[in-house]
Amino acid sequence: MIEIKKATREQAPEIARLIMMAMTDDCCLHFCGEGYGLDDFRNMMTMLVERDDSQYSYTNTYVACDGSKIVGISVSYDGGKLHALRRAFLELSKEYIGRDNSGMDDETQAGELYLDSLAVLPEYRRQGIARQLIMATKRLADELNLPCVGLLVDKGNPVGEALYESVGFRYSNDSYWGGHEMKHLIL
Repeated sequence: MIEIKKATREQAPEIARLIMMAMTDDCCLHFCGEGYGLDDFRNMMTMLVERDDSQYSYTNTYVACDGSKIVGISVSYDGGKLHALRRAFLELSKEYIGRDNSGMDDETQAGELYLDSLAVLPEYRRQGIARQLIMATKRLADELNLPCVGLLVDKGNPVGEALYESVGFRYSNDSYWGGHEMKHLIL
């Protein structure tokens, strides 16, 4: 039986791995400087998940667990806090992946709970776990009195887009992030 619960700091390595799965290797490498790779990015992401002041913090994460195994994650935060939460990423990017990412586009804004990362291990897909994580995120938006949940989906990811539409997300506008054309969807 899958259980959805708030993450803990100790789960950071597994959460970071799943965030990177959500981002895709191409996107992760897009943010790396010359001579840095996925292992460097993973180390940095693990540090970001361990922190309390990061957009990727365990405090912003729900985990889906099959017993003690983490099989899925959803990371979300108040879009109005993006710039404050992004500082940790920008600082560690310079130090651990050799790149100044301070010019990156905003992927969210005030007025939405931004669903930054959603991932489920391949062997656990098509079991409703992503849907459960999305619904937990929606309940959090309601608790925080945020009017909607927003996310970006890669225009080259029709399976992801179909999942989001099946739970009620609708198109808001086009966006560009991480080197990819995206659609901004809201629920």
